[in-house]
Amino acid sequence: MAANSLQTKVDSAVNTDKGFAHPLWAARADKLQSLSGVLLGLFLVMHLHFESSILFGKEAFYQVAQFLEGGVFSETGHGYPLVTKIFSCFMLLIVLIHAVFALRRFPTQLGQWRALRNQMRFLPHEDTKIWFWQMITGFLLFFLVPTHLFTMITNPEIGPHLSAERVYHLNAWVLYILLLPVVAVHAVFGLYRVVVKWGLVEQRFAMLKFAKVLLVYLMVLGVASLVTYIFIGRSLALPVVPYVSML
Repeated sequence: MAANSLQTKVDSAVNTDKGFAHPLWAARADKLQSLSGVLLGLFLVMHLHFESSILFGKEAFYQVAQFLEGGVFSETGHGYPLVTKIFSCFMLLIVLIHAVFALRRFPTQLGQWRALRNQMRFLPHEDTKIWFWQMITGFLLFFLVPTHLFTMITNPEIGPHLSAERVYHLNAWVLYILLLPVVAVHAVFGLYRVVVKWGLVEQRFAMLKFAKVLLVYLMVLGVASLVTYIFIGRSLALPVVPYVSML
Protein backbone atom coordinates (compact mmCIF):
# COMPACT_ATOMS: atom_id res chain seq x y z
CA MET A 1 0.00 0.00 0.00
CA ALA A 2 2.84 2.39 0.83
CA ALA A 3 4.48 1.73 -2.53
CA ASN A 4 1.21 2.31 -4.37
CA SER A 5 0.64 5.56 -2.47
CA LEU A 6 4.08 6.86 -3.32
CA GLN A 7 3.72 5.82 -6.96
CA THR A 8 0.34 7.57 -7.17
CA LYS A 9 1.83 10.83 -5.88
CA VAL A 10 4.76 10.65 -8.28
CA ASP A 11 2.53 9.67 -11.20
CA SER A 12 0.20 12.54 -10.45
CA ALA A 13 3.00 15.07 -10.52
CA VAL A 14 4.54 13.68 -13.65
CA ASN A 15 1.23 13.20 -15.46
CA THR A 16 0.29 16.83 -14.84
CA ASP A 17 3.48 17.95 -16.53
CA LYS A 18 3.10 15.53 -19.43
CA GLY A 19 -0.58 16.19 -20.16
CA PHE A 20 -1.99 13.01 -18.63
CA ALA A 21 -3.81 14.73 -15.76
CA HIS A 22 -7.24 13.87 -17.11
CA PRO A 23 -8.40 10.58 -15.51
CA LEU A 24 -9.65 9.21 -18.84
CA TRP A 25 -6.33 9.70 -20.62
CA ALA A 26 -4.40 8.48 -17.59
CA ALA A 27 -6.48 5.27 -17.54
CA ARG A 28 -5.95 4.73 -21.27
CA ALA A 29 -2.23 5.31 -20.90
CA ASP A 30 -2.12 2.79 -18.06
CA LYS A 31 -3.86 0.19 -20.19
CA LEU A 32 -1.60 0.77 -23.19
CA GLN A 33 1.49 0.61 -21.01
CA SER A 34 0.34 -2.63 -19.40
CA LEU A 35 -0.75 -4.17 -22.71
CA SER A 36 2.51 -3.34 -24.49
CA GLY A 37 4.48 -4.51 -21.45
CA VAL A 38 2.68 -7.85 -21.35
CA LEU A 39 3.29 -8.31 -25.07
CA LEU A 40 7.00 -7.60 -24.68
CA GLY A 41 7.32 -9.75 -21.55
CA LEU A 42 5.65 -12.77 -23.14
CA PHE A 43 7.76 -12.29 -26.27
CA LEU A 44 10.92 -12.39 -24.17
CA VAL A 45 9.88 -15.66 -22.53
CA MET A 46 9.18 -17.24 -25.92
CA HIS A 47 12.30 -15.74 -27.49
CA LEU A 48 14.61 -17.20 -24.85
CA HIS A 49 13.02 -20.62 -25.31
CA PHE A 50 13.38 -20.45 -29.10
CA GLU A 51 17.02 -19.41 -28.73
CA SER A 52 17.64 -22.22 -26.24
CA SER A 53 16.89 -24.79 -28.96
CA ILE A 54 20.62 -24.50 -29.71
CA LEU A 55 21.15 -26.55 -26.53
CA PHE A 56 19.70 -29.53 -28.42
CA GLY A 57 22.13 -29.13 -31.30
CA LYS A 58 22.62 -27.12 -34.46
CA GLU A 59 19.95 -29.02 -36.36
CA ALA A 60 17.32 -28.27 -33.72
CA PHE A 61 18.02 -24.55 -33.81
CA TYR A 62 18.14 -24.55 -37.60
CA GLN A 63 14.69 -26.13 -37.85
CA VAL A 64 13.24 -23.70 -35.29
CA ALA A 65 14.74 -20.72 -37.16
CA GLN A 66 13.38 -21.91 -40.50
CA PHE A 67 9.94 -22.43 -39.02
CA LEU A 68 9.86 -18.96 -37.46
CA GLU A 69 10.95 -17.42 -40.76
CA GLY A 70 8.10 -19.09 -42.63
CA GLY A 71 9.98 -22.03 -44.08
CA VAL A 72 6.77 -24.03 -44.29
CA PHE A 73 5.63 -21.66 -47.07
CA SER A 74 8.84 -22.10 -49.07
CA GLU A 75 9.34 -24.74 -51.75
CA THR A 76 12.87 -25.39 -50.50
CA GLY A 77 11.94 -25.31 -46.81
CA HIS A 78 14.22 -22.35 -46.19
CA GLY A 79 12.79 -19.42 -44.31
CA TYR A 80 12.67 -15.79 -45.38
CA PRO A 81 15.07 -13.43 -43.52
CA LEU A 82 12.69 -10.62 -44.46
CA VAL A 83 10.29 -12.05 -41.85
CA THR A 84 12.90 -11.48 -39.15
CA LYS A 85 13.47 -7.93 -40.37
CA ILE A 86 9.77 -7.07 -40.43
CA PHE A 87 9.12 -8.62 -37.02
CA SER A 88 12.13 -6.78 -35.54
CA CYS A 89 10.70 -3.49 -36.86
CA PHE A 90 7.34 -4.35 -35.29
CA MET A 91 8.92 -5.15 -31.92
CA LEU A 92 10.91 -1.90 -32.07
CA LEU A 93 7.63 -0.03 -32.54
CA ILE A 94 6.09 -1.80 -29.52
CA VAL A 95 9.19 -0.97 -27.45
CA LEU A 96 8.90 2.71 -28.36
CA ILE A 97 5.19 2.76 -27.53
CA HIS A 98 5.85 1.12 -24.18
CA ALA A 99 8.69 3.53 -23.45
CA VAL A 100 6.56 6.60 -24.22
CA PHE A 101 3.83 5.59 -21.77
CA ALA A 102 6.33 4.35 -19.16
CA LEU A 103 8.28 7.61 -19.17
CA ARG A 104 5.30 9.49 -17.74
CA ARG A 105 5.85 7.51 -14.52
CA PHE A 106 9.54 8.29 -14.38
CA PRO A 107 10.42 10.79 -11.61
CA THR A 108 11.72 13.94 -13.27
CA GLN A 109 12.15 16.18 -10.23
CA LEU A 110 14.70 16.07 -7.44
CA GLY A 111 11.95 16.06 -4.85
CA GLN A 112 10.40 12.96 -6.35
CA TRP A 113 13.71 11.10 -6.22
CA ARG A 114 14.24 12.28 -2.64
CA ALA A 115 10.77 11.00 -1.69
CA LEU A 116 11.50 7.65 -3.28
CA ARG A 117 14.85 7.37 -1.50
CA ASN A 118 13.30 8.21 1.86
CA GLN A 119 10.50 5.73 1.22
CA MET A 120 12.98 2.94 0.51
CA ARG A 121 15.10 3.84 3.52
CA PHE A 122 12.46 4.15 6.22
CA LEU A 123 9.86 1.73 4.86
CA PRO A 124 11.65 -0.96 2.82
CA HIS A 125 8.53 -2.27 1.07
CA GLU A 126 9.42 -4.93 -1.50
CA ASP A 127 7.12 -3.54 -4.19
CA THR A 128 8.80 -0.16 -3.81
CA LYS A 129 12.15 -1.79 -4.50
CA ILE A 130 10.67 -3.58 -7.52
CA TRP A 131 9.31 -0.29 -8.85
CA PHE A 132 12.73 1.33 -8.38
CA TRP A 133 14.49 -1.44 -10.33
CA GLN A 134 11.81 -1.27 -13.00
CA MET A 135 12.80 2.34 -13.58
CA ILE A 136 16.54 1.61 -13.61
CA THR A 137 16.28 -1.39 -15.94
CA GLY A 138 13.79 0.45 -18.14
CA PHE A 139 16.25 3.31 -18.56
CA LEU A 140 19.03 0.89 -19.55
CA LEU A 141 16.77 -0.99 -21.95
CA PHE A 142 16.03 2.25 -23.77
CA PHE A 143 19.59 1.97 -25.11
CA LEU A 144 20.20 -1.80 -25.14
CA VAL A 145 17.04 -3.08 -26.84
CA PRO A 146 17.13 -0.75 -29.89
CA THR A 147 20.78 -1.66 -30.40
CA HIS A 148 19.87 -5.35 -30.52
CA LEU A 149 16.84 -4.79 -32.76
CA PHE A 150 18.75 -2.54 -35.17
CA THR A 151 21.29 -5.35 -35.53
CA MET A 152 18.53 -7.79 -36.44
CA ILE A 153 17.00 -5.29 -38.86
CA THR A 154 20.25 -4.61 -40.71
CA ASN A 155 21.49 -8.21 -40.53
CA PRO A 156 18.47 -10.53 -40.23
CA GLU A 157 20.27 -13.74 -41.23
CA ILE A 158 20.00 -16.30 -38.43
CA GLY A 159 21.12 -19.90 -38.08
CA PRO A 160 23.46 -22.02 -35.96
CA HIS A 161 26.61 -20.73 -37.69
CA LEU A 162 25.48 -17.21 -38.57
CA SER A 163 24.11 -16.54 -35.08
CA ALA A 164 27.25 -17.97 -33.49
CA GLU A 165 29.34 -15.76 -35.77
CA ARG A 166 27.40 -12.72 -34.61
CA VAL A 167 27.82 -13.67 -30.96
CA TYR A 168 31.51 -14.62 -31.02
CA HIS A 169 33.31 -13.14 -34.02
CA LEU A 170 31.30 -9.90 -34.11
CA ASN A 171 31.46 -9.60 -30.29
CA ALA A 172 27.69 -9.41 -29.81
CA TRP A 173 28.20 -11.39 -26.59
CA VAL A 174 29.21 -8.11 -24.93
CA LEU A 175 25.77 -6.67 -25.68
CA TYR A 176 23.92 -9.87 -24.75
CA ILE A 177 25.69 -10.32 -21.43
CA LEU A 178 24.47 -6.84 -20.47
CA LEU A 179 21.05 -7.17 -22.06
CA LEU A 180 20.08 -10.56 -20.60
CA PRO A 181 19.93 -9.73 -16.87
CA VAL A 182 18.47 -6.26 -17.45
CA VAL A 183 15.69 -7.39 -19.78
CA ALA A 184 14.93 -10.48 -17.69
CA VAL A 185 14.52 -8.47 -14.49
CA HIS A 186 12.41 -5.81 -16.22
CA ALA A 187 10.17 -8.30 -18.02
CA VAL A 188 9.56 -10.73 -15.17
CA PHE A 189 8.82 -8.14 -12.51
CA GLY A 190 6.93 -6.06 -15.05
CA LEU A 191 4.59 -8.99 -15.65
CA TYR A 192 4.29 -9.42 -11.88
CA ARG A 193 3.33 -5.78 -11.41
CA VAL A 194 0.74 -5.94 -14.19
CA VAL A 195 -0.87 -9.04 -12.68
CA VAL A 196 -1.00 -7.42 -9.24
CA LYS A 197 -2.09 -4.00 -10.50
CA TRP A 198 -5.08 -5.30 -12.43
CA GLY A 199 -6.10 -7.74 -9.72
CA LEU A 200 -5.60 -10.89 -11.78
CA VAL A 201 -4.35 -12.84 -8.75
CA GLU A 202 -5.14 -12.63 -5.06
CA GLN A 203 -2.00 -14.28 -3.68
CA ARG A 204 0.52 -11.49 -4.24
CA PHE A 205 3.32 -13.08 -2.24
CA ALA A 206 2.93 -16.40 -4.04
CA MET A 207 3.03 -14.55 -7.37
CA LEU A 208 6.17 -12.69 -6.32
CA LYS A 209 7.84 -15.97 -5.36
CA PHE A 210 6.90 -17.43 -8.74
CA ALA A 211 8.35 -14.35 -10.47
CA LYS A 212 11.68 -14.83 -8.68
CA VAL A 213 11.81 -18.51 -9.65
CA LEU A 214 10.96 -17.61 -13.25
CA LEU A 215 13.73 -15.00 -13.28
CA VAL A 216 16.34 -17.51 -12.15
CA TYR A 217 15.09 -20.04 -14.71
CA LEU A 218 15.24 -17.55 -17.60
CA MET A 219 18.72 -16.40 -16.55
CA VAL A 220 20.04 -19.97 -16.49
CA LEU A 221 18.41 -20.67 -19.85
CA GLY A 222 19.80 -17.51 -21.42
CA VAL A 223 23.33 -17.94 -20.06
CA ALA A 224 23.46 -21.58 -21.17
CA SER A 225 22.37 -20.61 -24.68
CA LEU A 226 24.86 -17.74 -24.87
CA VAL A 227 27.75 -19.97 -23.75
CA THR A 228 26.75 -22.55 -26.36
CA TYR A 229 26.82 -19.93 -29.12
CA ILE A 230 30.25 -18.81 -27.96
CA PHE A 231 31.64 -22.35 -28.10
CA ILE A 232 30.16 -22.88 -31.56
CA GLY A 233 31.57 -19.55 -32.73
CA ARG A 234 35.04 -20.45 -31.49
CA SER A 235 34.97 -23.63 -33.56
CA LEU A 236 34.09 -21.83 -36.80
CA ALA A 237 36.74 -20.73 -39.25
CA LEU A 238 36.41 -17.42 -41.10
CA PRO A 239 34.71 -16.75 -43.40
CA VAL A 240 31.79 -18.51 -41.72
CA VAL A 241 29.79 -20.84 -43.96
CA PRO A 242 26.04 -21.03 -43.20
CA TYR A 243 24.86 -24.26 -41.63
CA VAL A 244 23.44 -26.89 -44.02
CA SER A 245 20.66 -29.12 -42.71
CA MET A 246 21.37 -32.83 -42.48
CA LEU A 247 17.71 -33.75 -42.99
